[in-house]
Amino acid sequence: MELRPVIVYLTLCVVYAISKPTEKKDRIHHDSKLSEKEHDDGENFDYDHDAFLGAETAKTFDQLTPEESKERLGMIVDKIDDDNDGFVTEEELKTWIKKAQKKYIYENVDRQWKDFDTNNDGVISWEEYKNVTYGTYLDDPDPEDGFNYKQMMMRDERRFKIADQDGDLIANKEEFTAFLHPEEYDYMKDIVVLEAMEDIDKNGDGFIDLEEYIGDMYSHDGDPQEPEWVKTEREQFVEFRDKNKDGKMDKEETKDWILPSDYDHAEAEAKHLVYESDTDKDGKLTKEEIVDKYDLFVGSQATDFGEALVRHDEF
Repeated sequence: MELRPVIVYLTLCVVYAISKPTEKKDRIHHDSKLSEKEHDDGENFDYDHDAFLGAETAKTFDQLTPEESKERLGMIVDKIDDDNDGFVTEEELKTWIKKAQKKYIYENVDRQWKDFDTNNDGVISWEEYKNVTYGTYLDDPDPEDGFNYKQMMMRDERRFKIADQDGDLIANKEEFTAFLHPEEYDYMKDIVVLEAMEDIDKNGDGFIDLEEYIGDMYSHDGDPQEPEWVKTEREQFVEFRDKNKDGKMDKEETKDWILPSDYDHAEAEAKHLVYESDTDKDGKLTKEEIVDKYDLFVGSQATDFGEALVRHDEF
């Protein structure tokens, strides 16, 4: 029996602590960019299309007529209007943009779902996950790969219970996604920090000192000369990571390190789309306002052809 991919995924932090590559490792979770394209509405709306739909879906709209694009956009607006009040708020738009950007995560969960929903009831219980993931490994007191599977299972169970918001030890699709990808969910951030601290805190005092911090990123591996980046990280720890200057990082300092409060690209884009489309300036959008500005939100053959003309003129 082979290890399932999810075991490998969920124990990356464990492997992180065991393995000691000489190159720098990065634990910091950054929000990914909404698009690789430049955000220049004076030139085109490509960035907005990628942000609103996700890059792959945005490409499909470029093959549609304007009428088809408007029709599909209208159906999308119905999905964005979460409370069905006939308006799209900045918050609803931000939630939609974040979801569009996480499409690859949902696809990853969909691929694994059928393996764990063994009774095909549309949810995954902790028992289903435990049996499929660990199975006979728990019966082997001395596995050849050196992993402590009982300890790993206890860690997974703790995370599963936190992801399971209603506490019934059964995960729906969203809860299971939070379990597999906790860094993507605000209510899971504490467990991300706790797991990281458990991996790095070798002396078990509940804090991360300078040597533990460096040791997680780098091993001398017989080389007495530290790379320049290690010296820089030592300075970063002293000057910025250890905010209260007690020589170690506590939970909040660790959270600031691995889950920094980055610029919220989705929030900025939501504000931009509302500002550009809100004709009556009431701070929210109707379906009509969005569809009227459809070329800002989605592409079509017309916008794709127009950009081709611009490129041709430039050439």
